[in-house]
Amino acid sequence: MRTNLTKIQRCPWCGNYLIHVAIKNAIKQLNIPKHKLVVISGIGCASKMSQYIDSYGCEVLHGRALPFATGIKLSNDDLTVIVYGGDGDGYGIWLGHFLHSCRRNINLTYIVANNENYGLTTGQASPTTPLHVKTRSTPAGNEVLPFDPNGLAKSAGCAYSVRVVDKDLPLLTQAIVDGIQHEWFSHIDVDQQCPSRRRW
Repeated sequence: MRTNLTKIQRCPWCGNYLIHVAIKNAIKQLNIPKHKLVVISGIGCASKMSQYIDSYGCEVLHGRALPFATGIKLSNDDLTVIVYGGDGDGYGIWLGHFLHSCRRNINLTYIVANNENYGLTTGQASPTTPLHVKTRSTPAGNEVLPFDPNGLAKSAGCAYSVRVVDKDLPLLTQAIVDGIQHEWFSHIDVDQQCPSRRRW
């Protein structure tokens, strides 16, 4: 179990604060005991979420949170398993694992903080960066068409794939509750503010 859960390392006004509150609200609303909850995260701005929830948790190698979480769920189906990550990690490094998790349809709740850039490493373009946006890696403007994460998830067989804005706390909380209650793989793409890097 985690200790020192109040030593949070995030930029001021980061959307991860709101997502954190929504996750905690959903856990409380569903009355999930901490010994029955596992939070897994990868690498990036979002990755410390597994350290800030009072449950079992693990921050795993870049791009490997979904396979790691799949192993946990297959070994103990009684656990509620939440996987948390960002768009760079989830739709870039993890893309293959994401699509195959949608296909396998194992009961995991996958929440992606989508700030449309690699925020932790100075704001390079990610797979969801809009066209023509200038970033550290695209100073003349992004020329690569961004992914539609929800469209990809649904085309791979995910029955519960929604997009929610981080500022709508009641809707975000309900989306997480619904995702946890969904008996198969659920995907929640959160339009996340990033005041340090996302200025479009």
